[in-house]
Amino acid sequence: MSAAIVGWSHLPFGRLSDETVESLIVKAANGALADAGIAASDVDEIVLGHFNAGFSAQDFTASLVLQADPALRFKPATRVENACATGSAAVHQGVRAVNSGAARFVLVVGVEQMTTTPGPEIGQNLLKASYLAEEGDIPAGFAGVFGKIAGAYFQKYGDQSDALAAIAAKNHRNGVKNPYAQMRKDLGYEFCRAESDKNPIVAGPLKRTDCSLVSDGAAAIVLTNTETALGMRKAVAFRSTAHAQDFLPMSKRDILKFEGCATAWDRALKSAGITLDDLSFVETHDCFTIAELIEYEAMGLAPEGQGAKAILEGWTEVDGKLPVNVSGGLKAKGHPIGATGVSMHAITAMQLAGEAGDMQLPNAEIGGIFNMGGAAVANYVSVLQALK
Repeated sequence: MSAAIVGWSHLPFGRLSDETVESLIVKAANGALADAGIAASDVDEIVLGHFNAGFSAQDFTASLVLQADPALRFKPATRVENACATGSAAVHQGVRAVNSGAARFVLVVGVEQMTTTPGPEIGQNLLKASYLAEEGDIPAGFAGVFGKIAGAYFQKYGDQSDALAAIAAKNHRNGVKNPYAQMRKDLGYEFCRAESDKNPIVAGPLKRTDCSLVSDGAAAIVLTNTETALGMRKAVAFRSTAHAQDFLPMSKRDILKFEGCATAWDRALKSAGITLDDLSFVETHDCFTIAELIEYEAMGLAPEGQGAKAILEGWTEVDGKLPVNVSGGLKAKGHPIGATGVSMHAITAMQLAGEAGDMQLPNAEIGGIFNMGGAAVANYVSVLQALK
């Protein structure tokens, strides 16, 4: 038995000051149920991805999903958290519930509201996804962590500013076609490449255009087994899932290798019985442009230290051999922490079902997802394929 996605909902990401965590959850949950064509009473289990870490005063949120419909009362509901991979942690928990036969329909929701938090607190909250005993004093919060990674990469492999700017420009260009994206503006390579008053250095060699956005948003999907899915309006099946958790301290690993990412990809591709060449596209975790660059290497698209070739030679463009972040990625779409992984699964399902609108790729058959928590600590990969 294998799980399949049979419905989804994706709210626009951005600065949503008129919303609350509760209202975002309710809208996404009801949207996914309606899209799947099932009633709330059909749901057997609920999984909520919500990082929080201080963004919301309401820290016990699993039961907020029940606010979407009274028929959800008394359903098992669990909140899961695994830093920036929280959304995928929720999805994978739902997949396990379906695959085990414990649930026929699982509602998975991912949510975060970040923008109502004062700027300095946002940095402090995000830094909680690092090893505070060693990394808690790094300036500029989590941007400082990845600024340190970028600096070390530059020192070992040379200045990669051209490649990082090309990644940022690609993702912003792609984001123009994503109706859910927070920033739908083609910034252009030159703007992303040059340091300026509007694009200042944030940490290490990273500029503002190298950093993902602070966002509010929610997304939801409905999961069921393949037998049930075959009788529904649409179905996108999981060919495989993999989760590899690495050490939290960066000092205990070679931070330039993203070994947990590489391990998760290797497991997922082997389990699916395919190679990277079989993928039609990938949605990957570009919290910072340096992360996408290293992920090219970790997934096996380019050798160590040569990730720049993938972007500078156009491999990861929408018309390249492996389009990456056709949605605009976290860079343009936004990164509401708990919602990101669910968003990736919803958008990948849209592509494979031929419902991605202006983002739609021709002949999209198999999609790969990589969602990361911390600095390559929590590593989740999913491989999806349309069931019908």
